[in-house]
Amino acid sequence: MEKWDLFDKHRNKIEKQITRGDEMTPDEFHLVVHVCIFNSKGEMLIQQRQPFKQGWPNLWDITCGGSAVAGDTSQHAASRELFEELGIHYNFERVRPQFTINFERGFDDYYLIEYDLDLNDLTLQTDEVQAAKWASKEEILKLIELKQFIPYYESIIGFLFEGRHHYGSIRL
Repeated sequence: MEKWDLFDKHRNKIEKQITRGDEMTPDEFHLVVHVCIFNSKGEMLIQQRQPFKQGWPNLWDITCGGSAVAGDTSQHAASRELFEELGIHYNFERVRPQFTINFERGFDDYYLIEYDLDLNDLTLQTDEVQAAKWASKEEILKLIELKQFIPYYESIIGFLFEGRHHYGSIRL
């Protein structure tokens, strides 16, 4: 069973852990990470979820994501998720998340990295991922329109592509 560290609303770790699926009080939050890999052509690596995966089965999603487990830093969770889901080794030790989105039950750190890789070198986690491919922003937005991609806000997808080369929200 997966254990999560819990945080207060200011993202301070509290001295409490829960098992995934357990109830959290309204003032307890957990950490989630997402990684978006872009190639030098400006395409994002996306993955298709398994048909038996709980939550958005068969839909396409950004490169990878998941909850940090107890003891994980955000960077360690990003590295672990990327390796578990796609077999990609990437050192996040000196990388900060590009941005964080607060959601109802936690904090979601987004890492945007440029990394050219061959799809044939991927090792898909068969429990979660059925396929992976490179996609342009326009292709992802079309998949969202067709209800074949997790229903992210279109503006978030645009921000992922536009903000991938620098930190912050101001064009440089």
